[in-house]
Amino acid sequence: MAFQTPTLETERLTLRPFGAADKDEIYALQSDPYVLRHWDSSPWTRREQADRFIERSATMARDEKGIRLAVDRRSDGAFVGWCAFNEWNPDFRSGELGYCFKREEWGKGYATEAGRAVLEWMFENTNLNRVQSAADTRNPASGKVLQKLGFILEGTMREDCIVDGVVSDSWIFGLLRKDWEKLQASA
Repeated sequence: MAFQTPTLETERLTLRPFGAADKDEIYALQSDPYVLRHWDSSPWTRREQADRFIERSATMARDEKGIRLAVDRRSDGAFVGWCAFNEWNPDFRSGELGYCFKREEWGKGYATEAGRAVLEWMFENTNLNRVQSAADTRNPASGKVLQKLGFILEGTMREDCIVDGVVSDSWIFGLLRKDWEKLQASA
């Protein structure tokens, strides 16, 4: 069964499938060197990279690998970033959570709110057992987002990433269904 990419509503956000109209916004986000300074790839330099990103977002769902959603602020409809569940493995019942937000939107709780919506959808609509996520050790704010979502720091992958000659370490965080259910019951 292919994932039907959902549209999700939270108190302040709408998470929706990407469309061709998102090309300029996603390019601006993914080409910002400050936003991507702790990323596992270089900032984009060609506009066609946005086309491929949008195409891969649809293909990911068709190929049953996950969902990637544009995140808009409900109050004004402004694009603020994206959130994804990818690397879905139905045999292991596992996948990965990822997100990226415009720098002017950092510190507003949007990553936590969007991540929670995606996790809720995945736990409710699949037999998901484990979600993991990585965060560059130079980016403690991302680690805090994951911890707010209930993820547990499981370890550090040393020198696992080299981007433009810069070597970095990553924290690996994990969240199990039983922990998610426990958090939901106590909320």
